[in-house]
Amino acid sequence: MITSRVAIIGGGRGGTALMEIFAEDPLVTVVGLAEVRPLTAGVRLAKKLKIPVVRRYQDLLKIKDVDLVIDVTGDPDVERMLLQVQAPHLALVGGASAKFMWQLIEARIRASAEIEKTLTRYQSLFRLYVKEEAESAVDEERTRIACEIHDGLVQTLVGVNFKMERCRELVSEEPSKCWNLLSEATHQLKNAIQETREVVYNLRPGQYDHLALMPALSNYLKSYEQQHRIQTKFHTGGQEPPLDPKTKVFVFRMVQEALNNVAKHAKATKVKVNVLCEPHMLEAVVSDNGVGFDVQAESRNPEKWDHFGVRGMMERARMLGGEVRWNSEPGKGTTVKFHVPLVGKERRLYGKKN
Repeated sequence: MITSRVAIIGGGRGGTALMEIFAEDPLVTVVGLAEVRPLTAGVRLAKKLKIPVVRRYQDLLKIKDVDLVIDVTGDPDVERMLLQVQAPHLALVGGASAKFMWQLIEARIRASAEIEKTLTRYQSLFRLYVKEEAESAVDEERTRIACEIHDGLVQTLVGVNFKMERCRELVSEEPSKCWNLLSEATHQLKNAIQETREVVYNLRPGQYDHLALMPALSNYLKSYEQQHRIQTKFHTGGQEPPLDPKTKVFVFRMVQEALNNVAKHAKATKVKVNVLCEPHMLEAVVSDNGVGFDVQAESRNPEKWDHFGVRGMMERARMLGGEVRWNSEPGKGTTVKFHVPLVGKERRLYGKKN
């Protein structure tokens, strides 16, 4: 993987915004920050991220392993000095271009903060919805979709935007490096298109509502296998009772989320889905042959645990009076088990003759 090495002049708002976004991009490494004021937010962030800090910006130009220097000080003397630098291997960005770049990134950070506020509001509404025993999980679905867009599509598009900006700077001086960046941006855009398709696909409400749970899962697994190139096997046991619409949708969504995790994180080639219907219990098991993970270790990381859609699966299972469990070890695949009691309408319809 080709990594761009960036040095930043200025630890104010611009430098801070750049470091915040670059810290999340695996294709960019910040190798140094120049700032004379020791108490700026940029210096504090650089120390937190273990980025070297120097007082003289001229020292950044002496670093051998640097591809791009970005000046966000707005100082005309610094800009004039950078224009006199003779370094064919080094790309320099300053003045209006640098200001536009960090303002764009700062706008993205503000947008992310707004998304986080929206997600918090959705989660609060969802908890209220559960408390009042609502018949659906609309707010939780909105939260899940917003998380998917924020964690995947937005991050990808920001990275592509930065690479296109760099290409504009390098196209005349270093066409080979520009070509590499364009190839990386193309790959990221393909991933973004795939992620968008998955979000849109999952947004289509009611596409399986007219089917019983077993046929709905069977149809979904066929499309899943074609889309992700993962071999699937579906097995059912017992006779499916006439399920309440909420129970059917929630179980379907929990299995769907588990399968999404297999496609995104497990690096698996095979996945099995077993569904067993008993008089008072419905059990669904999703198992894969992927890389697996340490369940106890990951469960202590709330951000990663939430990123896997765990909270949504646990909330749905809890609303149905059931539970969900994970069994996994590094290198030994992952198994997710859902247990849902068939109570109320389901048990009356299923067991009235028993």
